This record gives sequence, C-alpha cells and structure tokens, in this order.
Amino acid sequence: MSVAGVVVTHGPHPELNRCLAALEPQVDELVVVANPPTPSLDARLIVNSRPLGFAANANQGIAATSTPYIVVANPDTEAQPGTVECLQEFTDTHPRAGIVGPQLQFPDGRWQPSRRRFPTVRGTLVRRTPLRTVMQPEKRQVDHYRLDERPTEPVEADWMLGAFLLLRRDMLDELGGFDPGFRLYGEDIDLCYRAAKAGWERWFVPHAVVSHAHAAVTDSQFLTRQTLWHWRGILRLVRKHPERLKAL
Repeated sequence: MSVAGVVVTHGPHPELNRCLAALEPQVDELVVVANPPTPSLDARLIVNSRPLGFAANANQGIAATSTPYIVVANPDTEAQPGTVECLQEFTDTHPRAGIVGPQLQFPDGRWQPSRRRFPTVRGTLVRRTPLRTVMQPEKRQVDHYRLDERPTEPVEADWMLGAFLLLRRDMLDELGGFDPGFRLYGEDIDLCYRAAKAGWERWFVPHAVVSHAHAAVTDSQFLTRQTLWHWRGILRLVRKHPERLKAL
C-alpha cells in the first residue's frame, strides 16, 4: 500500500458521501475522523468522545494508517479520477517534496486560488477585519493569492489550502504532524512553514484537480465563532513564528 485517505468531518456534512465515493477508489485505505454525533457511513470510522479541531483529528487519522503517503481531505472536496495517482507520481520523483497539492476548483468549475504566499501582518489585517469590505483583498492582494499566476506545470509553493493535500509520512514523523493547538484555521500554514524551515518542499501540481465547495465563512462574516477560531490561529502562528512579524 502506498496512499491512505483521511477525511476529517466536524459533524453531519451533506457532501461527505460524494467525497468518499470519489476518494475511495483512489487510495489503498480510507479513514474518516468525525466529531460527534456519529455519521452513518460505510467506511472505517473514528469518532471522538468530544469535539476536536481539524489538526487533532487529522493526526488521529494519520496515526491510524501506515502508508508512506497520506491524503488529508475536507468533506466538501471531490477528487477527479486519477488525482491521487497524479500527486503520488509527482512526489515519487521528488524525494524532498513533503506537501503536494492539486488545483482546487469551485463546484461550478471556476479556478480557486489555493496556492498562496505566507501571510504578512498588513495583508492579514486587511483580510481579517472590516477593512475587507473596502479593500477587497480577493482582488487587490494579487501577490498573496497568486492571482497573476495560473501555472500549467508543477511549481513550488509557500503554502496551499489544507482542503486536500498529499503528505509524506517521513516529513510528518519529522515535524510531529499537525499542531493540535490550532482548532480550525492556520494549521495548514503552520505545517507548510515548519516544513519549509526543515527543508521540505511544497509543490502545487495543477494536473491534479479537486472540486472544493469552500464555504469561507470568515471571508463574508466578521462576528462568528469561526472568526474567533481564525484569530486564535493567527495569534498562535505569530507566537510560534515571531519572525513573521517582520514580514509587513
């Protein structure tokens, strides 16, 4: 066996069965890690006794598998046929590739900017405060979202959205996996940043395509529980990596 799939769900999710149906034929083993209540699934299932964050749940699923590569996916993703094979084949030929991501698309086929720059203080303030309604970062922050680049061949990345990533187990073992101190946001940036500091490459492979619904609640509402989790993640990133404060 070479690739396992780990799907993390934080409750009943209407797209979960579609996600599993697309992923199951592409992996050698498949594990779903769920917060209560227990979903009804025809799949290997790990259910927590109490709700845990994405990072902690992903670590549980990774620990329950034994393959050299692991795809960690959100329930609102749907991998096109051949996606995992494409990511694996690329990683096989790049021994320092620790994190490899596909091209994400919205369900209607529109391009989704999933390959991004590491965040800066100024950019984060614009994206995560009411300034967003005026500054329109999704249009103006070209560099952060890499809006001027739509590569057709694999390219290296700072970080990629954690909605669907192929991870090398050797890298995860070295880094200690995801940081469970992140509840829901920032764990993907942190993992990619730690990987970069340890000399592991992060690659974006556009030939692999995954549909991602991407509700992005924190992009449209400022006073939600998700907003608080997002700011907790931002503050944890700064505490762990204070050098990022120099990146204005």
